[in-house]
Amino acid sequence: MLALLVVAGAGAIALRDPQGIPGDAVAAAVTTSPPSVGEATSMPSATSAPTTTTTTTTAPSTPAGTPLAGKIKPGTQRTGVATFYDSDGGGACSYDPGPDPLTAAMNWSDYENSQACGAYVLVRANNGKSITVRITNLCPAPCRVGQLDLSAEAFAMLAPPVTGEIPITWTLVSPPLTKNISVRYKTGSSQWWCGIQVVDHRNPVARLEVQVGGKWQALGRTEYNYFLSEKGAGCGGAIAVTDIYGERLLVDPLPVKPGELQATSLQFAGH
Repeated sequence: MLALLVVAGAGAIALRDPQGIPGDAVAAAVTTSPPSVGEATSMPSATSAPTTTTTTTTAPSTPAGTPLAGKIKPGTQRTGVATFYDSDGGGACSYDPGPDPLTAAMNWSDYENSQACGAYVLVRANNGKSITVRITNLCPAPCRVGQLDLSAEAFAMLAPPVTGEIPITWTLVSPPLTKNISVRYKTGSSQWWCGIQVVDHRNPVARLEVQVGGKWQALGRTEYNYFLSEKGAGCGGAIAVTDIYGERLLVDPLPVKPGELQATSLQFAGH
């Protein structure tokens, strides 16, 4: 009964991609059939193995390159509406389902090729209630610009579920975290082809670079939130991760262990 009250088309969706294999180009494809109202199709995630710790350092400066902020900018308040769906924390951002119920799917415009993945946003309802949620999924059209499709648990903290849709404002935040950043090589990764994902970052990731021949090389980002080295450049080498505030963290070389989360001792600064 409650699902019927959610605005049609507000369900989030998962992006699926082929297995990465040496020499193959990898592209994301949006599920063609629309999800049921109030439901989401979650991407199967690689099983997380026990994490390992690596020595890490902070880089002294940020190199020139791609813009550090997309549509979701620090200090900018956005307006839109909130709907809800049954979320397990998985979805288009390729994160593992988890116990944190306060998650959301970002509208297709602000998702911006997965740049919104992992962002924490403070959501305020007109009744004065507010919550902080983590972006883990994509809400495709007909989701509107500015819209957030919240987990059912998050929506219920703002308004009765029977409301279905409420006006909101939301702002990017940089909350305290107990976790440090982890790095995962995608299933199918090797020295010839690899996908690299950053997990549990406090601030949105703007750029990921690998070291090739003593120089840093930025990798392209997919809609399913992996950075790809399609010819194997830098796979298993040092990694540099930059957030939208310009802080750049260096991670010492990690072994290519497809599907495993490898812990670091680093976390971006709060803002």
